[in-house]
Amino acid sequence: MYNESIHTNNLSVGYDKRVVRSGINLSIMAGEMVCLLGRNGSGKSTLLRTLAGLQPALGGELSIGDVAIVLTERLSVDNTTVRDIVSLGRYPYLGPLGVLRDEDHCIVKDAMHKVGISEAEEKAFFNAMSDGEKQRVLIAKAIAQTTPIILLDEPTAHLDLPNRIAVLQLLQALARDEQKTIIISTHELDLAMRFADRILLFADDEIIIDTPDKMRQTGAIKKAFGTE
Repeated sequence: MYNESIHTNNLSVGYDKRVVRSGINLSIMAGEMVCLLGRNGSGKSTLLRTLAGLQPALGGELSIGDVAIVLTERLSVDNTTVRDIVSLGRYPYLGPLGVLRDEDHCIVKDAMHKVGISEAEEKAFFNAMSDGEKQRVLIAKAIAQTTPIILLDEPTAHLDLPNRIAVLQLLQALARDEQKTIIISTHELDLAMRFADRILLFADDEIIIDTPDKMRQTGAIKKAFGTE
């Protein structure tokens, strides 16, 4: 992990003129998977939306590369195949006619392969898939966008435990193998501590970023959540 992909200096985030968090100083590298942890209302989603460019920073400095986003909301589309959904990741790069080139088809195929989508699943209708399968499809769509950074808001919401583990294993492998920066907002404390390279912890009076082991040693998790 050598290349810095996200840097903030004294960043303030919030809505309108109301500051939710201030003084945020981050340096996140390519190849890292970072999990955002904190109680409801602590500012995780606000920071994620600011990093994604969905809302402006209220102060300080933010340097970030191109981003692909995977949101929590369940997507419902009729008569749309898995390949159609993943192909949407290529549309920012297409001309006015929106026609996929051979290169785009190859990227889409590769993205589906990386998340374990079979040739049979490519042709399946998205709405007929389970929640775990749908989440793999949406992650493939983000991969097809070929950005160095992927932001995910609660990617394991609505999933059972085996699928939650499978999704985080997939994201961990993507970070390491593809040298992507992956940032996840999650309430899955146990899984974040198991799979993340670093934790971005939203405590009451500060934001701490460190490895899971250091978080355990310092008692930061217990202080923030009242539990180990």
